[in-house]
Amino acid sequence: MALDSIPGSSGYLDSFPERRISYFGNKYVLALILTAGIAGLLFGYDTGVISGALLYIKDDFQEVKESSFLQETIVSMALVGAMIGSAGGGWFNDVYGRKKATLLADFVFAAGAIVMGVAPDPYVLIVGRFLVGLGVGLASVCAPVYIAEASPTELRGGLVSTNVLMITFGQFLSYCVNLAFTQVPGTWRWMLGVSGVPAVLQFLFMLLLPESPRWLYMKKDREQAAEVLSKIYDPFRLEDELDLLAVAAEEERKQKIVSIMDVFRIKEIRLAFLAGGGLLAFQQFSGINTVMYYSPTIVQMAGFSSNQLALLISLIVAAMNAAGTVLGSIYSWLAVIGLALYIAFFAPGMGPVPWAINSEIYPQAYRGLCGGMGATVCWITNLIVSESFLSIADAIGTGGTFLIIAGIVVFAFLFVCAFVPETRALTFEEVDQLFKERAYGSRENSQSLLEPGNGFENRQA
Repeated sequence: MALDSIPGSSGYLDSFPERRISYFGNKYVLALILTAGIAGLLFGYDTGVISGALLYIKDDFQEVKESSFLQETIVSMALVGAMIGSAGGGWFNDVYGRKKATLLADFVFAAGAIVMGVAPDPYVLIVGRFLVGLGVGLASVCAPVYIAEASPTELRGGLVSTNVLMITFGQFLSYCVNLAFTQVPGTWRWMLGVSGVPAVLQFLFMLLLPESPRWLYMKKDREQAAEVLSKIYDPFRLEDELDLLAVAAEEERKQKIVSIMDVFRIKEIRLAFLAGGGLLAFQQFSGINTVMYYSPTIVQMAGFSSNQLALLISLIVAAMNAAGTVLGSIYSWLAVIGLALYIAFFAPGMGPVPWAINSEIYPQAYRGLCGGMGATVCWITNLIVSESFLSIADAIGTGGTFLIIAGIVVFAFLFVCAFVPETRALTFEEVDQLFKERAYGSRENSQSLLEPGNGFENRQA
């Protein structure tokens, strides 16, 4: 059977255009995606809120004001937690499911928000940051996978990008909240404490939603998987999707228990992880979260000394991230213009694409494991950049620091050209085949999905 006859592929849907699903054509799918996407909002809010809160934390705690290292640690401890959460999240995601992983992430995040809000000193605050990071790390693994597995193939990239849109919205929301609380007693406590609200809301909404249909099917609960899929697809498309899952399940059954070493030993998976993990590393080394963590501080470096004015200007920068617009004018605003342009060009590309790619390029058996490894790479590189930014800026200046970032972006451009294939409108199985062909040079030399015995030859278009 030709690959373009696989359900959801561009060739298949060109032949049966009536079976395409539009972005707003299925309210059930939208409910799944938006609820899961709250995890992105938590990620974005935590990224943005600390930048404004840090200004007031320094006012309350003299030891923080006098130590760039302590400031970096307050910011970065969430990344340490996220690194650990994402490392364990891949395993938890596969064993217990995407839904339970999301519920656990919400619980831990909400607990961390409470600890931050009542912290009596910077060290308890650091503990709260660590807990919040655990929740964010776990959510960063499960949310994109949940969305990808619940999405129709033709909408998968766009809907996974919804999670990233929620990240940018969360960052913008955090700046709005920061600005709103500038005149309220206990400013930074409110800024950090209210982050628990969306976590509680997502926890409640997720209780009402089903598990990922693909995970259910692979775990042998096929009747429930079919019930969930029936709310997404029409009866004709449903039969095709179930056939496709049956083939994927048979392939997984033939495989031995997966291990981390397989990711580096099996060539096609190694190439996939190089592409996915590399994208997430370059996403962070390009400096995006440094800009979001420290933008009020960067603005103050540019000569705007007022905390409130720095927050207001940073709100404009965050708006660039969400809306992609550009503003400017006079010389003293050049730093702000540069930040805005940087965000405007980052937002449609290196913002959503790495997460979308990582949600779809790994075989089913390795999706949780490799997704967790990719997220761990993201958090490690995020930690490196955020923990070193202020120290490097103190040593060589802000301009020199951003020139280094500019050089890294050039390397990222070359990396994408060399190692990242196009996956738009491909099914998970077609993406697997794509990496097999990249690994072995041709379809004939690879273990093609179309070989006899793998189940595809028994399916009808």
